[in-house]
Amino acid sequence: MYPLHRDREQPIFSAKAHVFQIDPATKRNWLPASKHAVAVSFFYDASRNVYRIISVGGTKAIINSTITPNMTFTKTSQKFGQWADSRANTVYGLGFSTEQQLQQFADQFKEVKEAARLAREKSQERFELAHPALSIAAPQLSQEMSEERHSPPLLTVNGPGEEKLFRSKSAEVELTVEKERVKKMLSEGSMCEINLEAELFTLQDSNAKLVAALQEANSSVEMWKKQLAEYQEETDRLRDQVAELEAQLGHPAACQTGGDELKRSLEELEALLKAKDQEIHSLQSKKTDVGELEKEREEAMQRLQDLERRNTELEERVQSTEKVLASNQEEQEQAEVEVRHIIEVLDVKIGDLSNLRQSLAKLIDK
Repeated sequence: MYPLHRDREQPIFSAKAHVFQIDPATKRNWLPASKHAVAVSFFYDASRNVYRIISVGGTKAIINSTITPNMTFTKTSQKFGQWADSRANTVYGLGFSTEQQLQQFADQFKEVKEAARLAREKSQERFELAHPALSIAAPQLSQEMSEERHSPPLLTVNGPGEEKLFRSKSAEVELTVEKERVKKMLSEGSMCEINLEAELFTLQDSNAKLVAALQEANSSVEMWKKQLAEYQEETDRLRDQVAELEAQLGHPAACQTGGDELKRSLEELEALLKAKDQEIHSLQSKKTDVGELEKEREEAMQRLQDLERRNTELEERVQSTEKVLASNQEEQEQAEVEVRHIIEVLDVKIGDLSNLRQSLAKLIDK
């Protein structure tokens, strides 16, 4: 269906992002819909007067979402945002490489949602009339957004003709901004580390419970095996008794009373054999539960190893950030030493100049 509409749809905005969809089973975890960053584009369909978000991964469309006025794009982190599509019965998530790209996409989503709302109101008011103005709205919106995206970049603080002293002050401002950014990264890293530790503790607790359940299941299996062996021995013994009773029933000299008792004994033994067979069958069916517990334990161990690896990576990032902060502090201290040296040289020059003025004044007086 997607290729048939491409000839009548006009592109408005496009960005690169990693695409995710919510897990339909848990409604909590994200499932990656693309292996790498793909183009996510806004399109305007002039024939139907609708706006859509479309993304193609390989040969299939991984996003085909029609924008409605009641949709909301939510930024859940500095580089991740999401929106819910009730028609597709899913939630889409986008991961961007920079905060600026996320902000541009969020602004575009807001503008397109407003345009969709206006288009719906106009279509409701003029249902039986033609809508030439709506077919022009999309190119005008695209031109405005293109002009906004291509606005000139901000100029830097330091120019090529400024003096060294002003550059030092600018360096102090940049160092201050860098310090704030590093502090923010450290605080976010600590929060992430706390969340990872909490999840790690939860997994460790679950792992301990699974290990205990597995040990209990193993002990139960051993006990069931012993019971099974005992039941088999008792079954063999009962079968021998049945054979003996049947041999006794074959003698013509046996009395009728003894024959009735033997029949009752045989019936009881057969009932007991059936009960033992049912117990053996139930014990064999319980063996599968042990395999499932072992599988869950292996999955928990794998998740625990993944969390430990993520925790190690986070600690390495924090250490590298601390090194960058230390180097920035050293550069700031070096800049301050240079400024003090320049001030001392200027004081010496001013002293020499005052002495020279006094000498000239004495010569003039003579």
